[in-house]
Amino acid sequence: METTRVVGAVLGGFILLGTSMSVLQTLVMPGGHVGRLFKAVDQTIDRVFRVATRPVPSYQQRYRVLAFQAPLVLAGTLICWLAAYLLGYGLVLWPETGSLAGSVREAGSSLFTLGFASTATGGPTATDFVAGATGLIVVALLIAYLPTLYNAFNRRETEVTLVAVRAGQPAWGPELLARSRFIIAMENLPEFYRQWERWAADVAESHSSYPILLRFRSPHPMGSWLVALLAVMDSAALWSAVSPSELPLQARLTLAMGIRCLRQLADSVAIPYNPDPRPDEGIALSREEFDQGIQRLQSVDFHMERTPDEAWPHFQGWRVNYESIAYRLAYNIDAVPAAWTGPRRSGEQPMAPQRIVNRTPESPEGAPVAFRRGK
Repeated sequence: METTRVVGAVLGGFILLGTSMSVLQTLVMPGGHVGRLFKAVDQTIDRVFRVATRPVPSYQQRYRVLAFQAPLVLAGTLICWLAAYLLGYGLVLWPETGSLAGSVREAGSSLFTLGFASTATGGPTATDFVAGATGLIVVALLIAYLPTLYNAFNRRETEVTLVAVRAGQPAWGPELLARSRFIIAMENLPEFYRQWERWAADVAESHSSYPILLRFRSPHPMGSWLVALLAVMDSAALWSAVSPSELPLQARLTLAMGIRCLRQLADSVAIPYNPDPRPDEGIALSREEFDQGIQRLQSVDFHMERTPDEAWPHFQGWRVNYESIAYRLAYNIDAVPAAWTGPRRSGEQPMAPQRIVNRTPESPEGAPVAFRRGK
C-alpha cells in the first residue's frame, strides 16, 4: 500500500508539471504555443456544439448558439486546470495523509484558499502553501489574460465593422471593387489596403498567440473577421487579374501580408498547406463563381484590361496561395456562409452581400446608383 502511495505521489508530480506547462503555454508564452489540455477542451466543446447546431436550419439561429462557444472554452479550460491541480496535489499529499479522499480534501482546501483542512507536519504544510499560491496565480493569470483577449478582439472588429460598408454583409471581394465606383473613390483604396495590411499583421500575431480569438464571433451575425479578410484579399487578387497595370502596390503588400497571416494561423492550429504551390495547381472556387464576380464588376463599368478568360488563370495563381487555409478555417469556426468562402458544416448555401438601395425623397423605392466616370 505504501508503494502505491509513492507511485501516486510521483504521478501527481507529473500531473502538476504538465498542468503548469499547459498554463504557461496558453496564458504566458507568446508565439502560438498552445497547451494540449487547452486543445483537448477546445475540440471537445467544438464537438458538442457541432451536435447541438446540426438541426438548426439557419445561420442566424446558429450564430446565437455559437456565440457561447469561446466563453465556454475559456471556462472549461480553467475548470480542467483547477481539477488537474486538485488531483495532482491530492496525489502528492497521499503518502502523508494516508487517505486519498483526505488528501484531495486538503488539496482542495489549500488550492481554493479555504483553509479548513491541513496536516500539521512540515511536508504537507509546504505543499499546502504551494497549492494555495498555485490557485491564486492561475486565477490571476486568467484575469489578466481576458483584457488582452478583449483588446485584440476590439482592434480586430473595428476594421471588420468598417469593411461592411465597403464590401457588403457578408463581405465579398468583387463587391468591394464594385462599390469603389460609387462609395469610396479609387484613389482612397491604397490607404484602405494599407490599413488592412497592418490589420492582418496584428491578427497574425494576436490570434496565433491566443487561438481562442479565432472562435470569438463578430457582434453582428453577418460579420466575420475571416470572411472580411478573405474579401479584402480576393479584391486585391481580382484587381490584379483584371487590371494589373492599375493595381496599387499597397494592394499587393496587403495580399502578401494576408497570405502570411493565414499561414501563421494555420501553423498555430495545425492546418496543413502547401507553402509553395504552383500557379496552375487549381483552386476550389469554380469558374462559374468567378464569372459571377466578373459580372458584378461589369455591372458598374469597372475598368478591365483583360477578358474573363485571360484574367481567370492569373486570379487562380493568386488564390491558390491562401484558399485552402481560408476554407478550412471558415469550416472549422462555422463562419457566416458568404460567397467565395467555401462550404460549411450545415451545407447552407452562401449568402449574397446586401446591395445598397439608393433611396431619395424623389425615389423612395430606390433610384439608380450614380457611378463615377472614368477608370
